[in-house]
Amino acid sequence: MIDWREFDHNPVSHSAAHHLTSIQQLLEEQGYARVSDVARKLGITRGSVSVTLKGLRQRGLVVEDDHKHLGLSEEGLRIARGIHTKRILFQSFLSEHLGLPSNLAEQDACKVEHLVSDVTAEALALFLESRSVESKEREAQVHSLEGRIKDGSVDIFPSDRVQTLSSELEKNSSSTHEDNDDE
Repeated sequence: MIDWREFDHNPVSHSAAHHLTSIQQLLEEQGYARVSDVARKLGITRGSVSVTLKGLRQRGLVVEDDHKHLGLSEEGLRIARGIHTKRILFQSFLSEHLGLPSNLAEQDACKVEHLVSDVTAEALALFLESRSVESKEREAQVHSLEGRIKDGSVDIFPSDRVQTLSSELEKNSSSTHEDNDDE
């Protein structure tokens, strides 16, 4: 039986996930992030952003300097990268393997990116990496992975390998979108 309380173990809410990933993207794109930048990126008010950021600051995920520039703590960055990686993995799976239109794949991936476990994301990465692996072998790989994560012998999600795969999938997705836009 599924324990619905497992959802309470997610590191951040859907809204907080968007705030963290927006800060991460802004830092990568322009080298800084302010409350107004996050609000603009998310299409919400500065007041709404401030409310969410207060909780993220209290949890030590977001930091702010004397000039009101936002940053991510090491843990905040890890969570943001993990969420972004999960989104890319699921978006790729939904569009490439289920044949969903890219906009629907993106929306649905966004809905699950912060809810799925790291084990599920790693298993999906294994699937996307090695599509030709037989299902019983994949099942054994996932079982082994789950055991290694539980006993602490696996890096925290996302591993460098999974992050590299996610980047490659994102590049492929971007080039596919550009090709479709040209038509």
